Amino acid sequence: MQKINFMINRFLEQNIRTKQLKPKAIIIMGSRQVGKTTLLKTMYPENEDCIWFYGDDSDTQALFSNINSTRLRSIIGQHKTIVIDEAQRIKDIGLKMKIITDQMPDIQLVATGSSSFELSNQLNEPLTGRKWEYQMFPLSFGEMVEHHGLQTELRMLPQRMVYGYYPEVVTSTGIEKQILKQLSDSYLYRDLLSLGSIKKPEKLTLLLQALAYQIGSQVSYNELAKTIGLDSKTVETYIQLLEKSYVIYRLRAFSRNGRSELKNSRKIYFYDNGIRNALISNFSPIENRIDVGALWENFIITERIKKLNLQDIWCNYYFWRTKEQKEIDFIEEKDGLLSAFEFKYNERQKTKLPSTFASTYPTATFDVISPSNIEDFLL
Repeated sequence: MQKINFMINRFLEQNIRTKQLKPKAIIIMGSRQVGKTTLLKTMYPENEDCIWFYGDDSDTQALFSNINSTRLRSIIGQHKTIVIDEAQRIKDIGLKMKIITDQMPDIQLVATGSSSFELSNQLNEPLTGRKWEYQMFPLSFGEMVEHHGLQTELRMLPQRMVYGYYPEVVTSTGIEKQILKQLSDSYLYRDLLSLGSIKKPEKLTLLLQALAYQIGSQVSYNELAKTIGLDSKTVETYIQLLEKSYVIYRLRAFSRNGRSELKNSRKIYFYDNGIRNALISNFSPIENRIDVGALWENFIITERIKKLNLQDIWCNYYFWRTKEQKEIDFIEEKDGLLSAFEFKYNERQKTKLPSTFASTYPTATFDVISPSNIEDFLL
């Protein structure tokens, strides 16, 4: 095993630095182990100007359990910045953060959370208009290109498609499987399980495995329910919770004009290929896999979403399919314009824009993305 000790610059840092306006809190959401704490330790080291609190720590939870502005001010003292890590673990954290933003405008408040469904529910009303909120992902293709160059990262594509971009996976060669096994076993959705919303944890694992086998395909809640032995409403609830825990995300079907277009379908992807492969215990090299097309699709869509998010590019994204099984992998809608994309790992594989789509949306652009032109799509 080789542990590579280096700091990879995170693009989110610059986004945050441009929004450091003290009456507003800075909230960073994302799954555990994506690097939230590491980033903030770089930006806000613990010193005479910055005080840290750790939501996972029972002493911190007790400290904030019954606190008021006077006591908060005495605890903060002369510090100019307060960081609350894994804030979702502190009861009624939104109200306590509101005290800081309202009554201590000279203090910069920063918080992280790994469960948006829990933390956002506590924050949305108390901190309306008082926060900048960001999502942090595992490392991105763009960040790694900046770190060691385009050619190096292009050579690493087969590795990334199998093991993904979690920081510890990227920096620990030789033990990627062990790290991903720990993450996929329960760590990523520990907060979700602790809430008691999941009544049958073993079914959650079965659901995740079923979803892992269906990336790139349309998902039916009814079929999933039959496969794992739950009712479809419970399956939908579990999927919503997994999405809000940053394990998976849904892609909706695009429809505007065509009567044959599917309107209510959805696809589900994983935020990280490595987690997906760990769930089905398949780390075979790309050259030996029959699911290479699905892996490429999951990888490229996720990396594109990271780019759009990190570069503050506002657009809606979908897939497109008709009742006649004509399909486009990815559609972006921005400023009234449509861009259609097909993803092919084998660049020699021919594809063309379906005539139904072309006639229905004649102004849309169309591109095929393969490893040979990935930089045009992700940088």
